[in-house]
Amino acid sequence: MTANRHDGALLSGELRLAGRLDARFFALLQAVHDTGSINRAARAAGFSYKGAWLLLETACNLAHETLLETATGGAGGGGTRLTPAALGLLQAWRQLESEHQAFLRTQEEKLARHPALHGLLRRMSMKTTARNQFAGIVGAVDIGPVSAEVTIALKSGDEITATMTAAAARRLKLKKGKEALALVKASAIVLVTDFAGWQLSARNQLAGTVSRIETGAVSSMVVVTLPGGSVITATVTNEGVEALGLKVGSPATAVFKAYSVMVATQA
Repeated sequence: MTANRHDGALLSGELRLAGRLDARFFALLQAVHDTGSINRAARAAGFSYKGAWLLLETACNLAHETLLETATGGAGGGGTRLTPAALGLLQAWRQLESEHQAFLRTQEEKLARHPALHGLLRRMSMKTTARNQFAGIVGAVDIGPVSAEVTIALKSGDEITATMTAAAARRLKLKKGKEALALVKASAIVLVTDFAGWQLSARNQLAGTVSRIETGAVSSMVVVTLPGGSVITATVTNEGVEALGLKVGSPATAVFKAYSVMVATQA
């Protein structure tokens, strides 16, 4: 039982009653009804026994009505059950939650009538630990017997090349013109400030300007802004930052191998 949507929906919203009774509370209430035990209900709803009692007691105090009936011993073996007031509250929650979800679905249908906004939100809705996420269009696909190479053209004019298995490329249904996301971990990026006449084998080499440096205890996050306006972030040790003489305004090239790039597409 939840008031949030985690099924790839673009819209989500948390439903609360009285400012504090949320989905977790009602999951606990439902678990008490199902198990007849605070202890078992707490485990089922992901609470400690003490945490469950605290939440239920607080709700009872606010309600000014008894929500739980506890029996000890006897032929039924004791246990805890919901009072009519609690059952009514639980029923009201179910109805409100159903209407809340219907409202969110209706609003999302309205969003779908605005393709540009809908597409933008789709791209932004993906949650991943990869610091760098670039939206673009597949510019070229070369699928071999075992591996595949994909080039993604960014709106800034830059291109990112990714390699993957042929099976992955077919599963993603990659083809020229399809929207795609290129994801690259900051730790996979090497910054170069002077090639000194050498050439690197890495397919992706994006030149730009250092626009921000966030220094940590051991390493720093270095943000490089590309000429088209896109930004790419690299994790660099503090010693590396010092050795390269990196500072805001310094030219730098973000270098990363094609196999370090993950590609995502809409199903």
